[in-house]
Amino acid sequence: METTDWNEEKSYTSIVTAGSPQELKERRTACQSVLLEQLNVIPIERWMLRVNAMHDLIAQTAVQICEAQMKEAGFGPPPCAYSFIVFGSAGRMEATLWSDQDNGLIVEGEPDVANNQYFKDFGAMLSDILEEVGYEKCEGKVMCSEPMWRKTLPEWKRQLEGWANQLEWEPIRYLIISSDMRHVAGSTELSAEWLKALHHCFVDNEKLSTAVLRNTVRHKATLNLLGQVLTERFGDYAGGFDIKYGVYIPLLNIVRHLSLLHGISESSTLERIKILDEMHKYQHLEDIRRAFLTALRLRVNTPYSTENGLLTSSDYVAESDLKNKQLMSELRESLLLVRRLHRALQRQLRSAERR
Repeated sequence: METTDWNEEKSYTSIVTAGSPQELKERRTACQSVLLEQLNVIPIERWMLRVNAMHDLIAQTAVQICEAQMKEAGFGPPPCAYSFIVFGSAGRMEATLWSDQDNGLIVEGEPDVANNQYFKDFGAMLSDILEEVGYEKCEGKVMCSEPMWRKTLPEWKRQLEGWANQLEWEPIRYLIISSDMRHVAGSTELSAEWLKALHHCFVDNEKLSTAVLRNTVRHKATLNLLGQVLTERFGDYAGGFDIKYGVYIPLLNIVRHLSLLHGISESSTLERIKILDEMHKYQHLEDIRRAFLTALRLRVNTPYSTENGLLTSSDYVAESDLKNKQLMSELRESLLLVRRLHRALQRQLRSAERR
């Protein structure tokens, strides 16, 4: 991971010295300005590493601020070890400059009334601090302020096992979300134990792999029968293309499914592709990598708006951008690949369900 040179830049290193949520927000805004200047100047994979290194430093600093505020409020220091973890695009190191919160807590030891109360208050405060810094709260409530995503390690192990055994849409969706977990702050040992428990669920468990595949093959139609790109017909984004659900999500879902099948613990999609490629078991991985980089580049170049220094975007490629022949050619090539891969996975699922 590229960090050394980037860490030396003033806008980046100033993040760790922020002493309040307001200071942290100001330093995030300054850092974003530098990153926006570098967008499309350096390769997209390097740019994404820099963006996500920024997010990690902000989260680590937010955790320190939260600990300090808990002490000031009379709660004292953390009563035991804990780990702050992230999911979603943050877990995969693919967060944009406008990504929201997707996080959780792992707490050391068996459930304890006093510890539970401390981390309930800690999780709520940390989520509020992150919101103040500019990370919107997750609509799906995947946050450390929520009991489902804030548990002791033994509770987490039981929850992961429970999801793995149910094989229904919703618990499998939670398990898939969990599979993108990445450690950001606190005890690395707790995060490592958590990951071991997650991957243990998949060992020699064909039914679970099939259930994950069933969740993976759902796919938004993006090409018509003639192979032409389908754009939005109505609404605010009429004429635009949904790059997130049209290309980005389908590709990362496919790569994640294969990674879980082989016990790959890396959370980054590009790292997963690299490890899968080294196995020499699958075709099209270079095509998938190229299409995924295209998806990343288009996703971070969607139109955005700024409010109080913070960015928001719709994840739709603008209609005007789709008039660019080179861009449209790359997009169509990526969508044809996604369609081929999804048809292959659908055949695989039908075969698995007949067994």
